[in-house]
Amino acid sequence: MTGVIRPTTVRIAIVLAFSMACVSPGRSVLSQRSVADLWQDPVDLERRDLLYGVGGRAQAPNPAVTYRLVEADRDGFSSGYDVRDAQGRLWSVKLGPESKTEVVASRLLWAVGFHQPTVYFVPRWTLTDRHGASPQTAGRFRLEPASEEKVGDWSWRSNPFLGTQEFEGLFVLMVMMNNWDLKTSQNAVYRTVKQGDDPRYLYMINDLGASFGKTNWLLPGTRDDVAGFEREPFIEQIAGNRVTFHYQGGWREPHLLASVAPSDVRWISNLLARLSPRQWSDAFQAGGYSDAEAARYIKRLRAKVADGLRAG
Repeated sequence: MTGVIRPTTVRIAIVLAFSMACVSPGRSVLSQRSVADLWQDPVDLERRDLLYGVGGRAQAPNPAVTYRLVEADRDGFSSGYDVRDAQGRLWSVKLGPESKTEVVASRLLWAVGFHQPTVYFVPRWTLTDRHGASPQTAGRFRLEPASEEKVGDWSWRSNPFLGTQEFEGLFVLMVMMNNWDLKTSQNAVYRTVKQGDDPRYLYMINDLGASFGKTNWLLPGTRDDVAGFEREPFIEQIAGNRVTFHYQGGWREPHLLASVAPSDVRWISNLLARLSPRQWSDAFQAGGYSDAEAARYIKRLRAKVADGLRAG
C-alpha cells in the first residue's frame, strides 16, 4: 500500500488547508454582544404569521405598481436589482430560483427567533428604467429601511456567539434546510436605530438562497430541488457528545461539523416542533410553492425534526 493516497486523506488535507487559509475574521463586526443580537426567545411562536413574515401584510410590496430602477446587480448566482417603490422605499430584488427558497428559509428562521430582514416573494411585477416599463418574472423583495444600515458582515468562525446553543442551533437549522453556501459574505450585521433608543446591532443571515436542494462536497449543491432534498440523509451518527451529519455543505467551515452536541439538535428541533401545520404551509406559500411541492418539503423537514427530537 506504500505510495497509495486514499481519497479520505485527500479530503482531510483539502479541508485543513482551506481552514488555515480562512482563519482571518475578514470584515466581521466583532464585539462583546448579547446573544439577543442573534436570537430572541419567540414567546409568540405559535402565533407568528409565516405567510407575511416579520414585516407583516402592511409592508408587503404592491405588485400592481411600477418599481423604479436604482441599480442593476449582476454579481453572484442570482441577478437582481435595487429599486424604489411609489412610497420611496428601497428594495433589493433577487431573481431566479433563489427568490423562492430564500423567502421560505427566512420565514423559518424568523419563526424560531433568529433575526431576519423583511422579505417577500412577488410572482410578477413591473420595472421602469430609462427605456420605459417592462414586466418582470418572480423576485425576492428585501426591504432596505432607512432605520437599518448594513455595517459589515460576520464570520461563522469568528463571532461573539461561538459555543452558545443558539449559534449551534442556527447551524443545525442550516443543515436541516440543506443551505450549503455558508460563508461570511452571506451574513450581515445591521445597525438599527429607533427614535429615542441607542443603536443596536443585529446579526443575520441575509442570503439563504442555496437551500432546499442537495448538498455536495466541494462542488456546488442544488437549489429548489425537492427530489434531491428528499433523498439526502440528516443525522449520520452520534458519538459521545457530538453529532455527525450527512450534510456536505460545510467544507468552507469545517469546524462547524464537529461542534454540535445532541442537546443543540434537540433545542432547535423543539422550537420547530411548535409550528402548526398551517404555519408550515404558510411558509412555503410565502415562497410561491404549490401545495404539492410544499407537502413534499414539509414532510421531509418534519421527519428531520422528529429525528432531532430523539437525538442522544
